[in-house]
Amino acid sequence: MSFISYEASQNLLELLDVGTIRTEKLFLSDALGRVLYEDIIADENAPKYPTSAMDGYALRYADLKLGCLKILGDNPAGSENTLQVSEGACVKTFTGSVMPEGADTLVPIEKVSVEGNTITIDESVALGENVRPVAESYRAGEILIRRGTKLGFAEIGVLAGLNKVMLTVVQRPRVAIVATGSEILDLGEHARTASQIRSSNNYTIEALVRSAGAEVVQLGTISDNKDSIIRGFHNALASADIIISTGGVSVGDYDFVKDIVPHLGAKTVVKGVKIKPGQHIMIAQKESKFILALPGFAYSSTVTAILYAVPLIRRFLGLPSHLHVVEAILKKPFHKRSKKSEFTACNLSVEEGQYWVDFDDKKSGSSAILNNMLHNAALMITGEEDGDLDQGMRVHVMMLNQF
Repeated sequence: MSFISYEASQNLLELLDVGTIRTEKLFLSDALGRVLYEDIIADENAPKYPTSAMDGYALRYADLKLGCLKILGDNPAGSENTLQVSEGACVKTFTGSVMPEGADTLVPIEKVSVEGNTITIDESVALGENVRPVAESYRAGEILIRRGTKLGFAEIGVLAGLNKVMLTVVQRPRVAIVATGSEILDLGEHARTASQIRSSNNYTIEALVRSAGAEVVQLGTISDNKDSIIRGFHNALASADIIISTGGVSVGDYDFVKDIVPHLGAKTVVKGVKIKPGQHIMIAQKESKFILALPGFAYSSTVTAILYAVPLIRRFLGLPSHLHVVEAILKKPFHKRSKKSEFTACNLSVEEGQYWVDFDDKKSGSSAILNNMLHNAALMITGEEDGDLDQGMRVHVMMLNQF
């Protein structure tokens, strides 16, 4: 088998035609985490009028020197205020209220003394203090949220302030997930032999692709039987845009997936990459559908899903496919185990504005150790040409806390 480099495999992934972006309309309350397909432009200033930033007394700045001012009345937030501030007068004004006509400054309640309908200024303020000017938040015509933004809590809040009831967002790609292997037990199943193990791959990958913005079709586990696997893949192709399988891609007698995928009428795009873990990854395309056949070991399938499934999902969402990589410094020497591109679970910390890498509590062993991904782990990247690395060397690290 001829393996290609990691860089070549990523180039091929980038060249895949995922078609045109599909959109849908959603209510604002359902749009959290979705990718916006339209620019959001302010249709008016916010605030539209000078507004009180706290509770206090609205007055003319020039009258502060008088020391005492007459209270004309109250100006509650939301009321239709008709009071006008004239020389020697003030209006009690509350947070969020439109400033009374004639007033240009607000003195907080705690800086005055009140006796009857008169205030005494105990502490002066600057001109315009505690008054929100017109368009302090934004101006009419300003682009507030750009197309391609993944909507978080702040975006939802701003959109609510704009009275956006419906939004155009990108449709989420549907990802069907299936784990293959006669030794695999799905959740809730009882072991029939001592060699059977609990399935985690399909649930790990489901969580991963959901966090990347996809909709999931969970197909569970399939035993190492050609007919069962073929039926499972046909079902997946009928129900999803992307099919992710784990297991059956290596060179064993019961690794059927690698042989079945071409017989489904899918064109193989990638078959074998010089990476550790996950060298037996397979990527294929059938018309507008994509198949990612990943290794069966838990750490291998998780890493290859990050490297290949997440970028493909981002393509469907109209987002840049590259993942977030930062430069960091090694706290300890690193022994490279192969001549492949390696993706090693590590701890990433920030000290005095600099990223640092260590491998404390990360176990060295097979590609089955999924718990190496716990505790906000990251992936340190070393290339084919790299060898052992010394303490203090700079390395590249892929962050996994945001997709």
